[in-house]
Amino acid sequence: MDKEQILLERQREAKVVRKIVFITASVILLIFAGIVTGGYLYVKNALEPRDPQDHREIEVKIPIGSGVGTIADILEKKKVIKDATVFKYYVKLKNETGFQAGTYHLKPSMTFDEIIASLKTGKVYKDAVYKITIPEGTRLKDIVAIIDRETKYSKGEIEALVNDRTFIRQLMDEYPGLLTEEILQKNVKYPLEGYLFPATYTFDDENVPLENIIREMVKKTDDVLQKYLPDIEQKKMTVHQVLTLASLIEEEATKLSDRKLISSVFYNRMKIGMPLQTDPTVLYALGIHKDRVLYEDLKVNDPYNTYKHAGLPPGPIANAGTDSIEAALYPKHSDYYYFLATKTGEVLFSKTKEEHDEKYNTHIAGQK
Repeated sequence: MDKEQILLERQREAKVVRKIVFITASVILLIFAGIVTGGYLYVKNALEPRDPQDHREIEVKIPIGSGVGTIADILEKKKVIKDATVFKYYVKLKNETGFQAGTYHLKPSMTFDEIIASLKTGKVYKDAVYKITIPEGTRLKDIVAIIDRETKYSKGEIEALVNDRTFIRQLMDEYPGLLTEEILQKNVKYPLEGYLFPATYTFDDENVPLENIIREMVKKTDDVLQKYLPDIEQKKMTVHQVLTLASLIEEEATKLSDRKLISSVFYNRMKIGMPLQTDPTVLYALGIHKDRVLYEDLKVNDPYNTYKHAGLPPGPIANAGTDSIEAALYPKHSDYYYFLATKTGEVLFSKTKEEHDEKYNTHIAGQK
């Protein structure tokens, strides 16, 4: 074979190789395109209602404490949605949170957004057996009384549970970002005071464990606090300190008051080491409710008495709502060191003791 024939042979081989490479690359590209297209079509299909024509109501029970993954699996198993994984990532992509436990009647014809709205609003179709409403500013011992009144559990059982160190440790393991060793400090009267969020809780099972009722209230507090955690850290405060301050604001605030201005008074006092001198802490130390704090009450020797001890008390004195939590985190700037509430609910602020005393004599002492 001469050189010319060898050259032609090599050219033919190179042409075959290029053809093989081209065909292989084309096949790979087609396979890849097929996978992408197939995946896209699969996800697109999974995002649609399972059956737009199926309007049957399917009973779906979402247990307390269920995460998005668990909820998605339940919905797929109950044949309400097509694919649990797609639903889970859809929820995460839209940053949806706040799903509520309960028994729902959902339809295969529902869209993801309709299902999510149902689960977020807690639209429970099964009648609630227990409905427990905790108003803002409620103390733990009063929450105990509410649960005692609204459920089959006795006051003794509830008190024992909310003070049970084994149960509290379990909750600390479940909510490590919320419940820390601070709640078990020596001077803290009730570890869960301030951690049972004021809201309405419904339970459709008459035999719901008491632990789950308390756990749901703690979970609600954890859910609410999540978005504030970066700001709490930035302020170099702990969750316990924020909830403690929020509880003081909650107890001092009236409907007409500016909570963030009340908060500024507390911050201003703490900055110079001045006692907070807030009456609700005295009543909490005494363990009583009454309209007026008397001079002799201020002498109570208790760590919660902010007339005797500077700074925050050992822990919250009530369970604060969102407005008071935000006031504790975002106080207004002011030069006030005093405030007092009039009989009409108006809160008057003062920069000096003399100014404060004058307002007290005019609006409180002068109207007795």
